[in-house]
Amino acid sequence: MVRYLLHKVFYAFVTLFGVITVIFFLFNKLGDPAKMMLGQNQSEAQVLAVKKKYGFDKPISTQFLYYLNDLSPISFHSKTPTNYTYLAPKKYTATTLFSVGNTSTVIKMPYLRESFAKQGKKVSQVIGETLPNTFVLAISAIIIAILLGVVFGIISALYKDTWIDKTIQVLSTFGMSVPSFFSAILFAWLFGFVLHKYTNLEMTGSLYALDDFGENMQIQWKNLILPAIVLGIRPLAVVIQLMRNSLLEVLNQDYIRTARAKGLSEFQVIKNHAVKNALNPVVTAISGWFASMLAGAVFVEYIFGWNGLGKEIVNALNTLDLPVIMGAVLVIAMIFITINIFVDVIYAWLDPRVKLS
Repeated sequence: MVRYLLHKVFYAFVTLFGVITVIFFLFNKLGDPAKMMLGQNQSEAQVLAVKKKYGFDKPISTQFLYYLNDLSPISFHSKTPTNYTYLAPKKYTATTLFSVGNTSTVIKMPYLRESFAKQGKKVSQVIGETLPNTFVLAISAIIIAILLGVVFGIISALYKDTWIDKTIQVLSTFGMSVPSFFSAILFAWLFGFVLHKYTNLEMTGSLYALDDFGENMQIQWKNLILPAIVLGIRPLAVVIQLMRNSLLEVLNQDYIRTARAKGLSEFQVIKNHAVKNALNPVVTAISGWFASMLAGAVFVEYIFGWNGLGKEIVNALNTLDLPVIMGAVLVIAMIFITINIFVDVIYAWLDPRVKLS
């Protein structure tokens, strides 16, 4: 197990380095970062000062090394205050390991730099304020998809080729084919506007909202209902299809026939023998969907006004806030990698035939 995890961690670092390289050179080709930061009202002196402060006056290769140094948990920093790598307390949260000459080696939290649009605010702070809301939304959506998908998938398999099965298949196919942004607009209009007096749901709203006196922030769980359902529709449809097909395949296995021959009831056969093994492809699909939800929630969050990472990415794209975009992409990539490693372990636990090697 340890050897396997070390192997996966090594490839995770390689993958993450590739992502860092691509997004750095891609976004640095979009324009002059200093001018993007200053906006329209800028002078040549201001541009030069910003370039000096953030290292934009250096060759692109040197800037890339600076970026890697900022992201690395173990990094090297100059003791010269005018140097970009100077260990400024406002930039880095670090502990010095040792110093050699004018260079200090430290262990620190990755530094994602500062937002262009929210000058003086760290990207890590921006992501830290919005990512939890996206996690709440994604987890709620995936719970809806798992619970309803597994149940309807089992029902569909047990009533194969009946009107029940065909109805579930039609609805799941429709759910997979409808884009999330269209579902979001439709649900917001229908349940948040047309049927508002019956549902008491709003067209837009986030997890936290000001109270009636405008003084304190309160949790508004009802605002989670519509975006969670919309975000969960497509994975729900996938889970239904996978669970149905996987269960039908498992029910034809020899060990299922043996269990029935021993006199076990159909409920016991399905509950104790069939469902667990049929969940393998579902777990694999759910892992990918959960990770993609953090990125795919962009349109859903924006339409429902949900203050999550997806909405923040849209705002950053509108203002060309490159550090926020780059930081968000890195965080999402890291989540993808972590979930894939975790799912491999879960997959082996569900199916003893799978070995971690």
